[in-house]
Formats: sequence, C-alpha cells, structure tokens
Amino acid sequence: MRTAVAAVAGAALLVEAVGLAVVHFVLGSVVDRQEMSLAGLDSGVMSGSTRAAGVALGLYLLCCGAVSLRTAVRDRAPGRAGRNLLVSCAALHAVLATVAVGLVGWAAFAGLMVLFGLIVLVLTAEDAPVRRPDGGAEPAPAA
Repeated sequence: MRTAVAAVAGAALLVEAVGLAVVHFVLGSVVDRQEMSLAGLDSGVMSGSTRAAGVALGLYLLCCGAVSLRTAVRDRAPGRAGRNLLVSCAALHAVLATVAVGLVGWAAFAGLMVLFGLIVLVLTAEDAPVRRPDGGAEPAPAA
C-alpha cells in the first residue's frame, strides 16, 4: 500500500511545486506592472521577493516529491532526513489548508487536506514483510 500512496503523493507534490512556482511568478509580474508601493517598498523589490519565494517553495516541494517517489520506488520507509522533510511538508500543508479555507474556499482546503493525508500515510504505513528463502515471513528491519 505504501508504494501506491507514495507514488500518488510524490506526483501530486511535483505538480503542486510547479503550480505554486508559476502562481508566484504571475503574482510577481502583476506586482511589477502595478507600479505601486506598500509602506514605502519598491515594487521591484516586492516582485523579486515574490518570485524568490516561488522558487524556494517550488524547490522545497520538489525535494519532498522526490523523497516520496523514492519511497515508492524502494518500497521502504524514508530515512531520518526524508522523514523530517515529509513531516515539515505535512505541517506546511496543514497550515496552508487553514489559510486557504479563508482566502480561497473549502475546495482548496479539501485538496490540501487530501495531500496532507497522503503524506501522513506515507510516513505511517508499515513496511511489507520480507520473505525468507524457506517460504516464511519475517518482519522488515527497522529503517
């Protein structure tokens, strides 16, 4: 079960990474064309920081998606660094979902909560038992 869930979560995270990067670049272009300032900030600075945030968030989600896809390919739990990355990704999705419900609506909340659930399921699903040559099964070694 972990393989399928990790593959779906990884693919969804990769799509989300690209989507959020594109949205940030569009928002940066809109701010740049507005020629307005917010509390004395230059529109070029706001545009550049929005684009930089999009790149940073996109790279972060790409890394999370790569860890999830690697989990699917290996059919083993991610290592310590991978678990920490996925836990932080799950926390990010929980926070984004609470913000999205007020700004975008319940559909965005539901989508983010589905992805949150997939990430948590990748983290908590048990390893498949390892088959011994004599036909018996033994529990998988702890990762």
